[in-house]
Amino acid sequence: MGRPYSQDLRDRVVASVAAGRSRRRTAALFEVSIPSVVRWCQRWQATGSSATSKMGAPSALSLESGREWLLARVVEKPDLTLRAIVAELAGRGIETSYGAVWRFYKRAGITFKKKPARQRTGPPRHRPPPRPLEAAPGPA
Repeated sequence: MGRPYSQDLRDRVVASVAAGRSRRRTAALFEVSIPSVVRWCQRWQATGSSATSKMGAPSALSLESGREWLLARVVEKPDLTLRAIVAELAGRGIETSYGAVWRFYKRAGITFKKKPARQRTGPPRHRPPPRPLEAAPGPA
């Protein structure tokens, strides 16, 4: 995700449009996109400020309120998947994403690896050399 434009630039753009310059001409003058000028002016008209909206995902904070339940749920049923936990949270009225739940458990030090590490199947790498055939007793 990119960084927002500076507040100084936003204020100058909005002031230019408020002074009577067209939005297209203002965009060309300040070398920003026309949709940016339109959004900043709309935000200024609606709120009185052209400041950026809050960036970032707030869903991680919504999980902190149910921290005890989330940790107890994994202890109760360790074979739960992250998607099942997201579905249970939706049932409890907490809308969140798979990634937010994963980050929550990662911070808590809990992983969801289902199977212990096993050796891969395939030909043995260190097989003892074949023993020589013994001579069968024959007629002497």
